[in-house]
Amino acid sequence: MTTAQTQELDVQPTPLALLLLGREADPRSERGVECPGDLPSPSDPNLVERARAAKEKLGSKVFVLGHHYQRDEVIQFADVTGDSFKLARDAAARPEAEYIVFCGVHFMAESADILTSDDQKVVLPDLAAGCSMADMATAEQVAECWDVLTEAGVAEQVVPVSYMNSSADIKAFTGKHGGTICTSSNAEKALNWAFEQGEKVLFLPDQHLGRNTAVRDLGMSLDDCVLYNPHKPNGGLTAEQLRNAKMILWRGHCSVHGRFSLESVEDVRARIPGVNVLVHPECKHEVVSAADYVGSTEYIIKALEAAPAGSKWAIGTELNLVRRLANRFAPEGKEIVFLDKTVCFCSTMNRIDLPHLVWTLESLAEGNLVNRIEVDRETEQFAKLALERMLALP
Repeated sequence: MTTAQTQELDVQPTPLALLLLGREADPRSERGVECPGDLPSPSDPNLVERARAAKEKLGSKVFVLGHHYQRDEVIQFADVTGDSFKLARDAAARPEAEYIVFCGVHFMAESADILTSDDQKVVLPDLAAGCSMADMATAEQVAECWDVLTEAGVAEQVVPVSYMNSSADIKAFTGKHGGTICTSSNAEKALNWAFEQGEKVLFLPDQHLGRNTAVRDLGMSLDDCVLYNPHKPNGGLTAEQLRNAKMILWRGHCSVHGRFSLESVEDVRARIPGVNVLVHPECKHEVVSAADYVGSTEYIIKALEAAPAGSKWAIGTELNLVRRLANRFAPEGKEIVFLDKTVCFCSTMNRIDLPHLVWTLESLAEGNLVNRIEVDRETEQFAKLALERMLALP
């Protein structure tokens, strides 16, 4: 996989204040999450007009994708919104669009490049918009893990299942080794398929989605799961542990969803009598176990759409989406709050701001291709194979 930036940035960098979301860190979080009180003030209204003008000039040549976790000032320019895989498929369904501007993070843009035609060019407005979860599993680490499984004599029994929130390299590894990709919506189907192919699953890179699906949906026990730590010799596991395990979980997680705690659930129930707790399956197992409802981003949206007027909800997912849903359903008398008392945005997702989007659209309108995301042919071939296996799931 290679990332090509074909045009140097010809404007002043976005002020640091627009990139840093806060100064305080919560020691209970699993890894380096900054939790601010709020996002920076909305961008200069002048930028809104510039974005509209550039998008209008491009016309059907550009197709803008907006992930649910993007801030409102960016979402307003999205032609479609959704989760990462839905957006990648939407892009593939628009072959007339020369430019796909993906307002999301790096692995999402890679997936769009894999699924779109060679004539289409996928652009990420800020190359610094990565994903901490995806970065927790590198190709070198996963190759070393497979060597450990081979030495333990279990590799032939293992089928890799990789979450959509992974790099193209990890998707390609999965395809090469007979595995499939999953989303938070179809993880149960993917695991059922995998256990029809082999005796064990290596689940990458989100330990929580893997554990929650195995235990909550497939009826396994926590003892059936072991945690592979790429930073320890042999993953911190013995050959016997690997032979006895059904689920080999990679030690990765979402920095936003990983911060919700059992205390968060107990606190919101005490503060809001009768509240429904609805969380994403990337949350920790104890949080998922204590929640009333668990599901993907799309599930969360549909659940709130179907909720009766006057109902109360505490949502455990990224704050931009929670706020958007709270505003949307307030006229219907639905009370929607963020599960945790400490406000927390996805810092990498929020790197896609209006200044970056304006620069991107204006550059494209002037004929300058910037921040193109390209996946090399071999990686694309095997990653697409893994994705096609997912698409073939019943």
